[in-house]
Amino acid sequence: MKRMKISQWVFVVLLVSGMAFWGCAKKEAEPIKVGGIFDITGATSGVGKDYAQGAKDAERYINENGGVNGRKIQLIANDYAYKIPEAVNLYKQYKDVDKVFVIQGWGTGDTNALKQQVNNDKIVYISASYDSNLDDPSKTPYNFYVGTSYSDAIRLAMKFVKDSFKKMFPDAGDRAPRVVFIYPDHPYGKAPIPAGKAMAKELGIEVGPDEIVGLRAIDATSQLLHMKEFDPDWAWVGGTTPSTSVVVKDAAKLNLRTKFISNVWGFDENIIKLAGDAGNDRIYGMAPFAFWGEDVPGMKPAMEEANKVTPGASYTKCYIQGWTAMMVMWEGLKRADKAGQLNGPGLKAALETMKNFDTGGLTAPITFTPTDHRPNTALRIFKMSDNKLVPVEGVSIEREDRFLGW
Repeated sequence: MKRMKISQWVFVVLLVSGMAFWGCAKKEAEPIKVGGIFDITGATSGVGKDYAQGAKDAERYINENGGVNGRKIQLIANDYAYKIPEAVNLYKQYKDVDKVFVIQGWGTGDTNALKQQVNNDKIVYISASYDSNLDDPSKTPYNFYVGTSYSDAIRLAMKFVKDSFKKMFPDAGDRAPRVVFIYPDHPYGKAPIPAGKAMAKELGIEVGPDEIVGLRAIDATSQLLHMKEFDPDWAWVGGTTPSTSVVVKDAAKLNLRTKFISNVWGFDENIIKLAGDAGNDRIYGMAPFAFWGEDVPGMKPAMEEANKVTPGASYTKCYIQGWTAMMVMWEGLKRADKAGQLNGPGLKAALETMKNFDTGGLTAPITFTPTDHRPNTALRIFKMSDNKLVPVEGVSIEREDRFLGW
């Protein structure tokens, strides 16, 4: 056997070392894939477009700022047009083809349709649905969301109705406040109604007949005329900003005295132009997230990132909702990676270590535990006045066990 020359040995060593180096580099360069299920063209696209843009811009920001301890992420974003079967198909693609262990999801109907599969597959699913059915980890351990739950928000709305009644309606005498619930006949619209009615009953609020107004409604006159027979002081509106504006404008045309209080998706900056003067001092909204441009620390990076692509960009707080969902995911991924568990179970466990996580004022501090996936139980109430969104007060509710999961 011939002996190799020293120069040949050096060449071989360098070749093997180079192959190992490039092999490691290639492995390190592989991004962490994140599934994205968004509504860009469907019934909730009026709020979904800005949300999706916030998530996409957050992907770029994360990668420009170190990624997951040096590793980039890749958001695979698709429009499912608010169709549950399409969401199911995308989920299968992400699981079987893209091999993701985390998904940024969207609606209540599709998130609930997928929740058992998500848990079986141990894929962390961070939804834009804040349905309380998703926050009890004894039933849905892999579901998370970052906004105050729909049920806690409606409970807080009922508390506001009760606590502000004498001041808002000084001529009401000793009678109880009266409220009705207006919402679309859809899992999203119906989800918090039982919690709202239970809280109203607990607080001694009289509840009138429900009224159904669809997400794509262009007229709500008949529903409002029927509502007028009960003559409520307040009406909860559980749609999105476009359908909420239809309700408010028709209420103004009918000269109704009722005030309206909307959930998170029915009250954003677009209500000003959609409702016009009809919204002034008539529409109030639950606000778990900061509005675009608010003076809070977490707003600056979001706005700067948006302006890199679109100079002078202006979005609604729905953008901030998508951005925040990605920021919370990012923190969880970094913690999971540091623990050497960059997978579904590892990310779940990492998120459950978050205690009073500071979103820079974009939301109330977020806490997840292995027994409670409610992110927080506090938000602010705003109203539209003088064609502006004006803060009314901050409200919160105790994190009671009896409210977990519904």
